[in-house]
Amino acid sequence: MITIALSFGLIFSACNNDHNSTTLAKDETYTCTMHNQVMGDKPGKCPICGMSLVKQKMTASQMKMMKEGTYIKPKY
Repeated sequence: MITIALSFGLIFSACNNDHNSTTLAKDETYTCTMHNQVMGDKPGKCPICGMSLVKQKMTASQMKMMKEGTYIKPKY
């Protein structure tokens, strides 16, 4: 009986694993490929050109903008 209960627990926890997670590493952001000043913590649209944001590692200039708060937030 305990084995069955544990089996169901493992099955349901495996099904809840989200492979399309928007979890970012500390040095990653979602940004526009044309406008690197647009940065967000999840996928969205660039408010300047409307392109979809892509996940990438932040550049040194993007990290500076993030610390200063001078970046542009995307449309969600």
